[in-house]
Amino acid sequence: MPTPHRSPAALPRDIEFRFPRHARSVGRARVLLREQATSWKLPDEVTDTAVLLLSELMTNAYRHAKVSPGREIRARCVLSDEGRLRVSVADADGTLPAPREASPDDESGRGLTLVQALADDWGAEPRPGGIGKTVWFELRAQDCK
Repeated sequence: MPTPHRSPAALPRDIEFRFPRHARSVGRARVLLREQATSWKLPDEVTDTAVLLLSELMTNAYRHAKVSPGREIRARCVLSDEGRLRVSVADADGTLPAPREASPDDESGRGLTLVQALADDWGAEPRPGGIGKTVWFELRAQDCK
């Protein structure tokens, strides 16, 4: 069976960004994902949800990762041929996150609960090589081409 051929002008469907571990990186990641989603012609609802969930994962990575100075946060976005968007955030801290129950008075602690509620699937796993972890989510984006 022949392999489908993409035009040389076709946009990449797998892109990775590297950010310093800093609060400003969260906003930059949101902008870059929104631009990429626009180029992939993702539905607005999928884009809005993906940007929100990426923001949560990036915030967790810069706030909670206990790593030495200079370590980066990596965000990767992959749009599959089946119309699934997978967004992952990797950092050098090996502690795997878990959703927690935030009390009404807590000012934080709801990020992974939000990811769990809005994503079609999500998870966290150690990075290959044993340094750090990757936290990811997937969304259906069937209308994209």
